[in-house]
Amino acid sequence: MLPEEIKKILQDVKDGKSSIDSAMDQLRDLPFEEAGFAKIDHHRELRTGYPEVILCSGKTNEQVLKIIAMMYAKKNNILATRATPELFKLVHKQFPECTYNEIGKVMVIQLKKIEPPESYIAIVTAGTADIPVAEEAAATAEIFGNRVERIYDVGVAGIHRLYQRIDIIRGGKVIIAIAGMEGALASVLGGLVNKPIIAVPTSVGYGANFQGLAALLTMLNSCSAGISVVNIDNGFGAGYVASMINKI
Repeated sequence: MLPEEIKKILQDVKDGKSSIDSAMDQLRDLPFEEAGFAKIDHHRELRTGYPEVILCSGKTNEQVLKIIAMMYAKKNNILATRATPELFKLVHKQFPECTYNEIGKVMVIQLKKIEPPESYIAIVTAGTADIPVAEEAAATAEIFGNRVERIYDVGVAGIHRLYQRIDIIRGGKVIIAIAGMEGALASVLGGLVNKPIIAVPTSVGYGANFQGLAALLTMLNSCSAGISVVNIDNGFGAGYVASMINKI
């Protein structure tokens, strides 16, 4: 849609030829900005409540830099996942506001503040090796305007550690349970809390873990109710859905 068409939509509202609701419906369908190798969906936040997110893996550094520059020009908050330290150095040189979660491999440029609700998201990991996925989830939830409580390394091999933090976990509006190996953490939590649980299997584990497939199947086959499951190592997906639930 060209700028002239946008002006016409707004003018029709001003002249009484169209309603505000009708104009909003048309504006929600605003298209992308063409970058040649990508089509930047600047108005995704208008349609869905959340801006487009950049997955850095599979893209060249130059492509990521150009996408960030195009989004930055529109004053959108920017979240880029699976970013390398080398890429961050290039981005930070051009955009000093950019911060980097080295553990979660997430870059963030926050151009507008989002006031978080009083409720929070509890992110729980079975082990320390699961923290990179947890930090991807946490960074995602935080840039979307949520408070996050991190409860790390409380897996079933030392279940007493979980009980020490159970009140904080139960206080969350939604819980993200992240585990590799056999992935039992989500099932244990499902029997202890009355909040929705988003289970994230990780690729942490030995050979028969099959790069997270064993944990994925455990979580999918859990006998505990109230558990939904995202893909292996998909901290971003868990953080996104948790944000939606937390803001209902």
